[in-house]
Amino acid sequence: MIKHVVTFKFKGSPDERKEVAAKFMEALVQLPDDIPQLKSIEVGINVNPAEEWDLVLTATADTLEDVAIYSAHPAHQEAVAIIAPYKEARACVDYEV
Repeated sequence: MIKHVVTFKFKGSPDERKEVAAKFMEALVQLPDDIPQLKSIEVGINVNPAEEWDLVLTATADTLEDVAIYSAHPAHQEAVAIIAPYKEARACVDYEV
């Protein structure tokens, strides 16, 4: 099993960043219904104003190949399009459990 952990930092005012994060989260949590290779996804919006990162997601898939299929899936690409104009930074770790 692979854990796919991704954090995002968005551009804009704090209110804009929270709005974008909420829209992105809404799209992400629907993905397991559309992508069979995605076993689960958990998404959190940062509530700590002292921190710079806005959102984290933790997804699970059986293999790295399944992570690649999830990443390329049209439903995932639609979700990513929500944040495209606002994404300042992204960090990812994939690890086996």
